[in-house]
Amino acid sequence: MAVPTNKTELQVAITTNYNKLRNELINIPFDMSNKKELEGHSKGTFMSVNNLLAYLVGWGELVLKWIDKKDHLQKVDFPETDYKWNELGKLPHRFYKDYEKDDFNVLQEKLQCTVDKILKVIDAKSNIELYETTWYEKWTLGRMIQSNTASPYTNAKARLRKWKKEKSAMFKSL
Repeated sequence: MAVPTNKTELQVAITTNYNKLRNELINIPFDMSNKKELEGHSKGTFMSVNNLLAYLVGWGELVLKWIDKKDHLQKVDFPETDYKWNELGKLPHRFYKDYEKDDFNVLQEKLQCTVDKILKVIDAKSNIELYETTWYEKWTLGRMIQSNTASPYTNAKARLRKWKKEKSAMFKSL
């Protein structure tokens, strides 16, 4: 899917990529969700399906925080307070910790809720606000949202497919 260039394309990209991700999550057994077997966000590391969901929820909530602060004319620490763009490898571990008490089902619910909130924000914004105005440095709001939602959903789906392929015997029996 091409990078969205307008509000409608952004909505479609998020919805489509999220639904494809949800379809990958459907047949994952609850008891497999906490096993650290997926390729991690840092080279040479492994994470669980729950970690992956925490990462997606964390980024989604961060996007919502940016938008809320900017909408209220407050200063935004991009990408996050105490983190710099060149330190993004540390941020996933914070998200894992933030959501470590949540199980597979709760994390899926939180991700659904985050996606719903993001789509609601997009719906309330005009195409001018999303794609015709610089929002952060050289980036538009639409591009910032897409880079931290639709694209990671596609990446997460690919990670899950790869993991399922490695575990093919187990998933064929489901």
